[in-house]
Amino acid sequence: MPIDNMTDNDLLHKFIFDNTDIRGEIVTLNNSLDEMLISQSYPASVKQLLGEFMAAVALLSSTLKFDGILTLQARGDGPLPLIMAEVSNSAANSNKQLRCVAKLSTSSDRDDINELLLNSGLPNLIGKGILSIIIDPTKGNRYQGIVPLEEPCLADCLQHYFAQSEQLPTRLWLASDGSTATGLMLQQLPQQEAAAEINQQAWGNRIQLANTITENELLSLPHELLLTRLFHEEGVRIFEPVGFDFNCSCSKERSSSALKHLGQADADALLEEQGTIIINCEFCGFEYSYDAADIDELFGPDITH
Repeated sequence: MPIDNMTDNDLLHKFIFDNTDIRGEIVTLNNSLDEMLISQSYPASVKQLLGEFMAAVALLSSTLKFDGILTLQARGDGPLPLIMAEVSNSAANSNKQLRCVAKLSTSSDRDDINELLLNSGLPNLIGKGILSIIIDPTKGNRYQGIVPLEEPCLADCLQHYFAQSEQLPTRLWLASDGSTATGLMLQQLPQQEAAAEINQQAWGNRIQLANTITENELLSLPHELLLTRLFHEEGVRIFEPVGFDFNCSCSKERSSSALKHLGQADADALLEEQGTIIINCEFCGFEYSYDAADIDELFGPDITH
């Protein structure tokens, strides 16, 4: 479903409520999501779930105050053993960079996956596994938080993570139709602006209001209109947006490095078997091809085929 106001396309708005210690974010992804999925032949339910993962990782990325990568991924032994969304923050780019990937088990049936997600929820689709939040800064130590896949949907799993790891009351609402994805997050901050009792009352009130939102409203309404409708009496203040783009970091150099890591003997065997070696990027679908001359150049001039 297209959004009414395209100025909110691929944008995240932060907002706060006056005289309380409650913050929020809302993000809508459209063009970037289309670009990520256009070359992939995922089942409809997987595209929808990838949209939720992308909206969620965009919301989580607001914690990145440094150059680095934030990854949200679920791994398990089910019909969908891997689904991953990634956002990269760099001073070299005005917008944050997004990409995503999903892997279906070889025995999975597309109709079965659609039915599993519709009727059984995320845990049965991923199988026995975990949800991980990984922060990998350009400088500094890598952090990984692990969330059990015990809740029926991604939003509930992430709320469990915030309650357990961050100890900040947090609520998320995620919606995706496979071409547009929207995420809304509310978070209660440590006491600073208001008394604890006032904060608690305000928190309950805003959660109650946000719970009235429909998926159609999340996917179709411009951010300012949506927030005004929900919180028109709550003193909501909206800040300048942050933009997002799809950008895959794959390259010929990285593909060549993977081939070199494979080794000369295995590369020769693949070349003899296939005639041309094709390396396909799982994120964007781009193909890198290598013929005999390319392999000669990669491993050295003395190799014969």
